[in-house]
Amino acid sequence: MDFGTVVALIIALVGFGLIVASRRDQRGSREAARLAAVERKLDAVMKHLGIEEPRAAEDPDVVAHLVKGEFIQAIKVYRERTGAGLAEAKDAVEQIARQRGLR
Repeated sequence: MDFGTVVALIIALVGFGLIVASRRDQRGSREAARLAAVERKLDAVMKHLGIEEPRAAEDPDVVAHLVKGEFIQAIKVYRERTGAGLAEAKDAVEQIARQRGLR
């Protein structure tokens, strides 16, 4: 094979690889968009029906950390279990502590 043929083959292989990779990214993006749409719809249905998402307030690990005085660890567990942000988790854990007379 001459040099031009080798270069053409390399370019073709790199192009093919880029096409395959972009299709995977597009598929992942579409799936993420569909999942987000389903979550929005589910949230709307739950709101319409007056259903609240279960909270980690009943989570025994959160309460156990509060009983031990491990407030920061309780927030970490709450965030892991609910996906809440830091401020939201802090407020929720403070409320749990107040309800149980732990703070």
